[in-house]
Amino acid sequence: QVQLVESGGGLVQAGGSLRLSCAASGRPFSSYFMAWFRQAPGKEREFVASISWSGGNTYYADSVKGRFTISRDNAKNTVYLQMSTLKPEDAAVYYCAAQRQSIYKLTTPEYWGQGTQVTVSS
Repeated sequence: QVQLVESGGGLVQAGGSLRLSCAASGRPFSSYFMAWFRQAPGKEREFVASISWSGGNTYYADSVKGRFTISRDNAKNTVYLQMSTLKPEDAAVYYCAAQRQSIYKLTTPEYWGQGTQVTVSS
């Protein structure tokens, strides 16, 4: 089992940047495929990005491709989401997720963090 704790959310102006972090504890971090999802008010939770066990492969939703970067530091048991050129439509609660198997757009991961709020002002 793995426990996930997100941090780094906050208020940012449109066009600005923000970096989210997700610290994991439990089983060896490198055995987990990691991902970020988000949920805006009144909308379903959606896939944002995922990263393979060693960090060698990354996957992104079309809506964030070129603006967001997912990365991981297995020595620090942490996954990051660097968000740039933020838009008001990026505002949501961002969730860190993990599971032993791959995580892609339609996957429902086994483990979730509690979420961190990102607000983008126009």
